[in-house]
Amino acid sequence: MLTTSIIVYLLVLTPILLVLGVPIGTSICLGSTLSILSILGPDTAPLNAANRIFAGMNSFALLAIPFFVLAGNIMNTGGIAAKLINLAKVCIGFIPGALMHTNIVANMLFGAISGSGVAAAAAIGSVILPGEEKDGYEPRLSAVVNIASAPAGMIIPPSNIFIIYSLASGGVSVAALFVAGYIPGILWGLAVMAVAAFFAWKMHYKQAIIHGWGLRFKIVIDSIPALFLIFLIIGGIISGIFTPTEASCVAVVYAALVSFLYRTLHWRDVPAMLLETAKTTGLIVFLIGVSAILGWVLAYAKLPNLIAQALLSFSDSTAVIMIGMMVIILLVGCVMDPAPAVLIFTPIFLPVAMRLGISPVHFGVMMVFNLSIGAITPPVGPILFTGCRIAHQSIDAVFTRMLPFFAALIAVLILVTLIPSLSMALPTWAGLVH
Repeated sequence: MLTTSIIVYLLVLTPILLVLGVPIGTSICLGSTLSILSILGPDTAPLNAANRIFAGMNSFALLAIPFFVLAGNIMNTGGIAAKLINLAKVCIGFIPGALMHTNIVANMLFGAISGSGVAAAAAIGSVILPGEEKDGYEPRLSAVVNIASAPAGMIIPPSNIFIIYSLASGGVSVAALFVAGYIPGILWGLAVMAVAAFFAWKMHYKQAIIHGWGLRFKIVIDSIPALFLIFLIIGGIISGIFTPTEASCVAVVYAALVSFLYRTLHWRDVPAMLLETAKTTGLIVFLIGVSAILGWVLAYAKLPNLIAQALLSFSDSTAVIMIGMMVIILLVGCVMDPAPAVLIFTPIFLPVAMRLGISPVHFGVMMVFNLSIGAITPPVGPILFTGCRIAHQSIDAVFTRMLPFFAALIAVLILVTLIPSLSMALPTWAGLVH
């Protein structure tokens, strides 16, 4: 009887609330709290729910999220996007369709600094899309390239989603996850570049060469302070100089110094940045708190065990089961933001993966890669909506253009799923996993 009521509250009430437009955090909280009420009764359930929320939020590692968010906002406001776009032009301006490829590389670099795909799509897109339109690029295609490449920043470290996965998985090393994301994130960018190159060849797009070695040298020198942040954060974590949480604080201080050095950040910008950081952090931390209630309810109802048994009885092949889980997560990513999806489905699928001998680091990379595809997929995709708004394009107009990019990214997802070394080689080499 209790299990039935739990299923009704979680699997019926929560989706209904989501369809009605109730925020996902509130929907999860209501469904999970009502489930606890049906289990423990009105005397102890409210206190238990409050304790679960506090316990879910009470983590030192969580402090990394607001600081990385603030660092991204500082760089977004501080004009670093233009520096990275010019650097990308210097590196790949000789390729036909150079502005599209510049967009891709700049999104990867900006995402690697800010950790946010949405921030990359907004910052890089708002700078480069007008130039592409001026040079005769098809507006729909330009918008799609910006949207399709922005999620690489969710995989290439630092990544807030990896931090959330570390918490949801019970403490998988954030440093190992960060380093494991490099090769899959680069493969994401290369897949988008391959499709963009085909369209560039088909439409006879031109190069965007920056002439003059003096100007090229100046652009490279100007970009070094921004690029050094990547080496500072990841190098510091790998070498053990500081933890990921301490690295996030270093990122804020360094990003502020660089932005003031570029003279593109002003004191009047600070209040708005802090407010935006507080809004984003509050949403993420609340989701983490209410997901702790959800995790307790799922464990009580033994739903993870039931799902694990069903998956393991479906096939004897590890590859088939893993691809099956990836298909489910891909569908989930189409209708749910990455952060709550990680919090909800990691406790369900990670035990299955570990029983199959899959490293939790490898599984985390697969999951984040998968949900990053969902971030550019309707009806929810936050990067899709941001990219369309920046480009002044409708979702209907760009969706058909996105299909070849989806195909390329899914092909890479299959490779990342079936070839563990793509995720595990670098953290193993760095001594972060054994």
